[in-house]
Amino acid sequence: MSERVMPGRTDGLITLGAADTLWVDLTADSAVPTASGAFTCSPAHARVGYVLLGGHVVATVRASGGQWSVVEVEVRRAAAELNAIGMDEQDLVRIGPFRGAPRQECNEGTPLRWRQRIMGELQELGGPERAARREVGRPYHLAGIDWRQILVEQTRDGTQRTWWLPRAVVRLLDAAEHTETQWVQAARTRQASAAVTEPPSHPRQARAADGRQTTSPEGPTASLRPYNAELEGQLYSVLSRKPGTSHRVAGWACAVCRTAPAAVLDHCHEHGYIRAPVCQSCNTLERPDHLYSNDIRVANRYTRLFHTDTDDWLRHWHRCPGCRARTTLPLPHLAAWTAHIACRSLRPTHRAPRGRKPCGVLRVSWTGSQNAPRSCLLTVAVDFCPSGEHRVLARVPYREAAERFRVWLAQTAPAVATAAGPDRLDGLPAQSRPVIADTSGEGLALF
Repeated sequence: MSERVMPGRTDGLITLGAADTLWVDLTADSAVPTASGAFTCSPAHARVGYVLLGGHVVATVRASGGQWSVVEVEVRRAAAELNAIGMDEQDLVRIGPFRGAPRQECNEGTPLRWRQRIMGELQELGGPERAARREVGRPYHLAGIDWRQILVEQTRDGTQRTWWLPRAVVRLLDAAEHTETQWVQAARTRQASAAVTEPPSHPRQARAADGRQTTSPEGPTASLRPYNAELEGQLYSVLSRKPGTSHRVAGWACAVCRTAPAAVLDHCHEHGYIRAPVCQSCNTLERPDHLYSNDIRVANRYTRLFHTDTDDWLRHWHRCPGCRARTTLPLPHLAAWTAHIACRSLRPTHRAPRGRKPCGVLRVSWTGSQNAPRSCLLTVAVDFCPSGEHRVLARVPYREAAERFRVWLAQTAPAVATAAGPDRLDGLPAQSRPVIADTSGEGLALF
């Protein structure tokens, strides 16, 4: 028989079973689906001193009767934070598999490791359908989120399967992983301090005034620090080889969204300079969808890059001194901008149930490179036309595309344009640096 939760009692202890019921009731209308066993089913483990609910840590306490419980108000606070998150089910982030990607080391400070958990289970069970069949001892939620309900499988060329989650959920799980790391580190620090100042009779337990035992640290976890151009002007090829760089990156908030913990160093492949630390979600959002090395497909996510969040992204791209001095973008991004913005009026439309729909999918390719601008030519075309047509919309020389971008930049983001130009930076190399080979595996390239 489960304990009944009284609506008016929000400051007392409730059992884990009652917390499970309360969590589901409070998040019933959330855009992010939640699981019914957030406190009692794997990977939640009350005896470690805490339970993850989204990006929130709920401490577990052991009452005098030996029963594990949680504070009800903390469950309600975590539910309120989750309910405030909006989710676009069409805005997806690929989470794997990535061929040739290096295996991530097991970090004892982060037991969640949600990417490794999901990939391991899907690869072992053969896909989302079989993974949806819950088996004894297998996790079916992560941080209280039922990820199977929103996992999307896509197949390319009929053979290669890839798995995707909504961007909001990826950011939420990244935040949960970071919060857990900070919590565990704080707990270890407190235990080490207690071992020095107190007798070591019960190093892992503390007794409250009312007879309860708790194994969790009290107080807030360490917050992410904002990125303030500490790495500006440094080369990725140099900094990436320095020991401790990944640990330093994890302490920053993402320089683009400013909410999720940073996971990678984003850098310009044309000039080699570091832009800023970013989260996996933002890094995936800006990555060009390459069909070949000189051919990209202009996906719907470019609407965010060049429309809704354009000021943030333009400012981020111009953190590279080379791009800022030349008032341009790396060639793949400039090509996508040319197709998505400069050639938007040329894209044909077709009749649809609700008005007219843009024709097919935009694709842009180029010959030559930015290092030889006179011979570099961008070709914008339409693929998958409903009428069976495959048409070339425009051929734009690189220099013309770059000039159009400068004019658009001055109109769209005047502050970014004002800080750009060759007179802003002296001593830059006359020749662009060679493209730096990516070291993080296929699908994880940092553009």
